Parts: sequence; structure tokens; C-alpha cells
Amino acid sequence: MAWCSLDRQTSDRGGRQDLSVNRVSAPGRVCLFGEHQDYLGLPVIAAAVSLRISIEWQPSDRTCFMLDLPDIGQAAAFEPNEPQVYVHQRDYLRSAINVLLREGMTWSRGITATMRSEIPINAGVSSSSAMVTAWLRLLGLWADQPVDLTGLELARLAHRAEVMEFGEAGGMMDHFCAALGGVLFIDTRPPFSAKTLEASLSGLVLGNSREPKATVETLKKRRAEVLEGVRQMTAVDANFDLKTTPWEEAVDLLGNVDALPRRRVTANLVNRGLCADALDALTRGASDQIGKLLDAHHAQLRDGLDLSTPKIERMIEAAHAAGALGAKINGSGGGGCMFAYAPGREDDVADAIRRAGGDAYIVSVDDGATKDG
Repeated sequence: MAWCSLDRQTSDRGGRQDLSVNRVSAPGRVCLFGEHQDYLGLPVIAAAVSLRISIEWQPSDRTCFMLDLPDIGQAAAFEPNEPQVYVHQRDYLRSAINVLLREGMTWSRGITATMRSEIPINAGVSSSSAMVTAWLRLLGLWADQPVDLTGLELARLAHRAEVMEFGEAGGMMDHFCAALGGVLFIDTRPPFSAKTLEASLSGLVLGNSREPKATVETLKKRRAEVLEGVRQMTAVDANFDLKTTPWEEAVDLLGNVDALPRRRVTANLVNRGLCADALDALTRGASDQIGKLLDAHHAQLRDGLDLSTPKIERMIEAAHAAGALGAKINGSGGGGCMFAYAPGREDDVADAIRRAGGDAYIVSVDDGATKDG
């Protein structure tokens, strides 16, 4: 087995080394509507935002990939043409290489690279999906037979590398946003699809509580609780379908469900309806309705799915007091981020979030994964 060390010295092979620097990047995301819905096969509306992960790289005279990660004080080295052995939990950089090796890609030329992130890490803004997507874009471009992967190809490969490779519970919302960008309506039922919405959506302010959260564990737990409720409902009516059964019919069945799963399923059914209402509002350009819909969605995430925290609530209350039209928790919950919809009041809302103890970022809807150099 070839060995790849983190020693940065390179040898002179008698040729001229290409010192050109290349750059790829991918955005984070906010889930506008349909939070905790994608892993259940329910629709989602999400948006890529202008906080990005970027990777700059240049050729080296080794066969190794050398990657600096200064934001977390780490570095990594890979021999890319061998199957990668995972050295820690959710080893996404190595899983991306494995996914592409199975697609037949090879790399005979090494690189030195540096990855930097504007996206808060482990905060519900999809930093890991942006990282995997940008890394896959680089790997495709640098392959012996270069492939400029399409947005859809990137999204599907990123989902394989981040979710399927480790048997985890997440859907494809994050990967579609990182790869395609814009405001997306996402059908999360296999084989998965995303439609770009020509929606004008300004005035987004992201707030990071800096409270740590357990993304994968929370997703697994909530998914299991909802599916237990669905199991109890289908035991009464085998035709019940979380995706299609009308609310009026579902209400009659909820009385047969134990208290906790009943609360979880009810929240998902209400949020399913709110997502449909939001799609209609965004399609019609009725941006004045978005704030109230966000507040209604957050209420279900807080009260029905128990995802919020006291600090997140203080940040949301502060955003409303400063003029936000609506706000919600963002991501898996139990900490991480919230965002506010505050067109024309972005600075005031950002200041209010900071006074409530959070970090604030005024963001805009952004493009998907790009090659910038």
C-alpha cells in the first residue's frame, strides 16, 4: 500500500511545476419550509445562502492529495487511487473519494489544497454537505479524465458520500442546495428531484446560537418517533399515507395514536400544509405572506417536534421586536441556528440577534457549487 505523509517537502523531478491556483466553492443553506420533512419523503423549500466553503488547490509533484483545514486546525493526506479506510466517524472527505473510485475515476497527479469555511460548523446550515459538494467538484475536475459534474450529478454523489455511505437518516435537501443553489422546491421521494423557484427573497438574517447540537442523533430519533405514529395509524387504516392523506382524514386517525408520536405526526402534517401554502405564495410573488408562514412553521417545530431551545427563542423574539416579519429555527434543532425574514430591517435584526447572545450574518440567496478559477 502506498503511504502518503503530511510532510510538505516535494522533490524536483526535473520538470516545471504548474503553480496555477484553482478554486471551487459551495454554499450553505437555510430550510425555509419543510424542516424535518425531507427524510420522510415530504416536500421541502430551501435556499442556498451566501456563506460558502471554498477549496483552493494547485498541482504538486506527488501523487498524494494534501489538504489543510485551518478553520479547525487540522490537515489530511490521501492516496486517492486506493480505497479509503475511514479513520473517524463520518469521514466525508474519504467517503467522497470512495464514491468516485466506484465510478471509475482515477488521479495520477497530486495536489496541495486549503479548505476554508464561512459557514458556521455544526450549526444547521449544512456545512458538511457544502464541504462534500465542493470536494467532489474538485475531485471530478482533477481526475485523469476530468468530469465537470452537473449540479444534479453533484447532489446525488454528495448524498451517497455523506448519507448512504454511513447508513444515516438524512435526505437530499442539503445536497441539492449546495450543488444547484437558488431557491428550490424539492421532491424528497426517490429518485428525488429539485425545481428552481423564480422567487425574489431578500432580507434574510441568520443567527447562530453557538449551542452545540447532535444532528444525526436528533434526525434518527425524530424519524423513529414519527414513523411509530405512522405505524399506529396504518394499523387502523392501511390506506393512510403521510404524504397524501388529507388532513381531515388524518385527524380522525390521530386519536388512535400514543401521545408522543401523535404530537410528532401532527406537526409533520401541519408543516406539510404550510409548505404547500408557501409554495403557492412564493410562486405568486406574495412575499408578504412568508413571514406569517415561517412563524407558523416554527411553532410546530418548537411545540410539536421539541426542536427549539430557550436561547433560540430569545433570538427569535429579539428579531421580531426589531422588525422581522417571521423567523424559525434552522436545521436539525436542539441548538445551532435560526434565521429571520426581515426585508428592509436586516441591520436592526442582526444587531438584535447579537444583543440576544448570537452571532448574526446578513445573507442573500446564492449560487450552487462553482469553479472560480
